[in-house]
Amino acid sequence: MSKIIEPKYKFVDLFAGAGGLSTGLEHAGFTPWFVNEIVEQFAQTYKVNHNLSDDHYYIGDINELNKHLDDYKEYLSNITLVCGGPPCQGFSMANRQRILDDPRNQLYKAYLFFLSKVRPEFFIMENVKGMSNKIGEIKDNFEEFLNKDVDNEEDKYLFDYRLLRAQDYGVPQNRERFIMIGNRKGIDPSKIFDEILKQKRDSFVLNDALFGLPELKSKKEKGAIGIEDSVSGFTKVEFNYPKTDFYKFINGDKVITFLYNHKNRYNNPRDIEIFGRLPEGGNSLHDSIKDIMPYKSRNDIFKDKYFKLEGNKICKTITSHMKFDCNMYIHPSQARGLSPREAARIQTFPDDYIFTGSQNNWYAQIGNAVPVKLAEVIGNAIMKFL
Repeated sequence: MSKIIEPKYKFVDLFAGAGGLSTGLEHAGFTPWFVNEIVEQFAQTYKVNHNLSDDHYYIGDINELNKHLDDYKEYLSNITLVCGGPPCQGFSMANRQRILDDPRNQLYKAYLFFLSKVRPEFFIMENVKGMSNKIGEIKDNFEEFLNKDVDNEEDKYLFDYRLLRAQDYGVPQNRERFIMIGNRKGIDPSKIFDEILKQKRDSFVLNDALFGLPELKSKKEKGAIGIEDSVSGFTKVEFNYPKTDFYKFINGDKVITFLYNHKNRYNNPRDIEIFGRLPEGGNSLHDSIKDIMPYKSRNDIFKDKYFKLEGNKICKTITSHMKFDCNMYIHPSQARGLSPREAARIQTFPDDYIFTGSQNNWYAQIGNAVPVKLAEVIGNAIMKFL
């Protein structure tokens, strides 16, 4: 039996989710080689869209993975890049506790531990922009884990961060993220970020992402599952996409003949009326819905309970909250919330990227993802130094 030829630029994706960061890095020329994700359904979506056998996955808690790294040596040697965005709830400026001592940051600590053992040539950490508030302490943490016991100066990591705005790289969405990049090849991280900045371009707007997709209306029956029709949409249906500049931006030269995950959920008659009355940019306090707006006594709290998106602007940040409702993501010209496919396009997933599981779970996967085209820009910049 012939030995499998390993790819040249292998990477490990921790906290991989549905694979937004991985997909962008693949577009830049890296090959996913080992994947960690704790949520089974998120990992299933990753598997459907990436050509990796099951033995290249660890589906479970990264803290457990870290206890058994020796069992995965064949997958964790000669790694070019490790990437991941550990969920961090304990980064408040008001929190005086050391970051590493806060139990809410165990996943961040686990990410550092993994890096210290695998020691890839490069690493990327993606996170909320609030992390920059404690950057001094964060850099100390990285020094402590990665460089403290390294005698050879040439094998020590250099690292730095920037706040990157997805909209500066074509993504039709207001999304600012903390990106830390490190390497043990003696490369000044600022030079890598310079390569990222060189890729800036004008952003697409929301209408670019929505253009040409079939019109949808609300499901007729509350709680109904498995409904597939032209009214509320399909999980998969044959479709001829208009070949716009945005289509080419997210799909390249691929010809895609199916529309996936373009479905609307059930909305009650009052919400549908609100969706229809609100003008673009209107929220819960708009005069057009005063007579039917619930929660009137708490308007200050529920100002953004409803918001109609503006088609000629970039979209507000896509989040996993969409799994509960899309009332803050009302389509600019149809009386409904955005569909999962529309949210995925705003996140710049290719149109043939398939989300598995329940419809609400599709929204969670999409909202948690790194915009694919932002990840691609980062990957392109690192590839310049390989």
